[in-house]
Amino acid sequence: PPLVPGAEGALGRRRLPWMTLIRAVGRFQRLISEVRQSQTLSSLNPLAMELNVPQKHPIPEKEFWGDQEPLSKITFQILTGHQQLVSSCHFCVNDTKLLSGSFDYTVKLWDAMDGSIIRDFDDGPKAPVLECSVTADSRRITAAAYDKTLRTWDLETGKLLWKIRHEGFITSCNFSPDGKYVVSGLDVDHGICITDARNAMTVTPSADHHKRSVTGCCFDPDSQKVASVSLDKSVKIWDITSQATLLTINTAHDNAVSSCCFTFSIWNVHTGEFRNQGACATLMHGHEGSVSSCQFARDTSFLVSGGFDKTVAIWDVGEGYLKHSLKGHNDWVMDVAISNNKKWILSASKDKTMRLWNIEEIDQIPLVIKCKEAHGLKVNQCEECERPFSTYDSDVFSETVTKCVFCRMDASLSAEASSSERKGSPARECSLGKDN
Repeated sequence: PPLVPGAEGALGRRRLPWMTLIRAVGRFQRLISEVRQSQTLSSLNPLAMELNVPQKHPIPEKEFWGDQEPLSKITFQILTGHQQLVSSCHFCVNDTKLLSGSFDYTVKLWDAMDGSIIRDFDDGPKAPVLECSVTADSRRITAAAYDKTLRTWDLETGKLLWKIRHEGFITSCNFSPDGKYVVSGLDVDHGICITDARNAMTVTPSADHHKRSVTGCCFDPDSQKVASVSLDKSVKIWDITSQATLLTINTAHDNAVSSCCFTFSIWNVHTGEFRNQGACATLMHGHEGSVSSCQFARDTSFLVSGGFDKTVAIWDVGEGYLKHSLKGHNDWVMDVAISNNKKWILSASKDKTMRLWNIEEIDQIPLVIKCKEAHGLKVNQCEECERPFSTYDSDVFSETVTKCVFCRMDASLSAEASSSERKGSPARECSLGKDN
């Protein structure tokens, strides 16, 4: 105990009060705790330059990386600017510009190089935009909205060219490849409407084409037929010249059909038969949930689809397998598009963004190579079109196959045509001889 002065001035021993000691000990312990905490925080403080903390060198990252899986590196750019979900997207102007429609009532034109917004189009819709489309020559665009209107603009100037209003909602719209017509899918009328793109005159109204609302429609490459899909689970082909339904497919899907696009390799448009033998059979499985959109590459070598599982799937059409899955969107993928040079994929999402994916070197990605090896495939180069194609290692003819499936089909059709001509020529010669 500390010494304190006595009554007579001499030093004597006297105990301090217990409360004083308790307070002193408490203050000492609190001081020790604060010192330790200060040291800990200082070691984590990037501004505490006086401390000798070992520096960790960060690993440099690319500016835009796609899927975070270590074997799946796809570069991408995120395009932000819409305030609501992006419902539709397209490439245009030789893949240098992008077009988008959104539930924020706007249609936007973007620069594909830097992702900046070039313009919003004048006199836009007064309701969410469901779909937009652009002509093959990138001169005009059209958009369908929940205000029951179909609007068409000049892409270069952004000026509104014409506007028409339907009695019910317009669920889909697409230009014909020759740019002469616009086909619209109708909700209440369960039909399609073909409009002259120059003067907005109705060419073909077709009410009750389906039993329920039409969800998607598009032209064939020759601008002579229209495919439409519906909530009634059916697919229909409409001929513009005869104004009649050429084909109805009722039993292909077990649920509502959301999107459609033309190709020769999946469906036989003359008989309605699904070519579910060989490669095409596995195209039926891929997304976990509903598929919202799909599009073929210009040469139909691959197919891209978007789904409500937030992914973009890339399918090898020739071999019929899921080539790669692009992940990164935070919500449903609403639409997909492929550039004409097949180097880029554009996806629109409910997360209010678009993503521009670079797939130019997709065949060199380790994950894609592993996927091919798992399917017993090896990559070759077609000697005719110079496109890469795959063959099975187990195929006894794999060493002798030098052309892709598309060039082999073309060669087979040419051989059949020439064979039929040769068969017919002797008969013509004989008949000519008798007449002489």
